[in-house]
Amino acid sequence: MRKINSINSRIAQCLEASGLTNTAFAKKLNVSQSFISRLASGTTNPSDRTIMDICREFHVDEHWLRTGEGEMFRPRSRSEELAAFFGDLLADTPDFRHSLITVLSRMSPEEWAILEKKAWELVDEMKKTDPQ
Repeated sequence: MRKINSINSRIAQCLEASGLTNTAFAKKLNVSQSFISRLASGTTNPSDRTIMDICREFHVDEHWLRTGEGEMFRPRSRSEELAAFFGDLLADTPDFRHSLITVLSRMSPEEWAILEKKAWELVDEMKKTDPQ
C-alpha cells in the first residue's frame, strides 16, 4: 500500500506533472511502462539510478523526490531552458514552432533590432491599457 508521503507518491506526482503517458515517461527513462506503473502504485521501490534518471530527465529536485521537502522542480537557467526547448523541438515532428524558429534564425542583426524595438513598443502600449 502506498503511503501518502512516500517516494512512490512523489514519482506519481512527477508523472502527472510531466503531462506524459506512463509509456512516454518510461521511454524517457529507458524503462518499461509496467515498471513506471509499479513505481507509481507503490508496489516497487525505485533504485538510486531510477531516482537520478527522473531528476535528470524531468528537472526534479532530488532532495524533494527522496524526502518530500522543498520544491518539486529545481530552477533552470535560461541556457537550460533553451537547451530543453531545442532538444524537444528537434525530437518532435515539424510544426509551427519549427517554422517560427526557422524564420527567426534567418533574421539579420538589423531585423533583430527592429523586432526588439517593436517588442518594447508593444510593452509600452500594453502598459497604457493595463489598469495595474
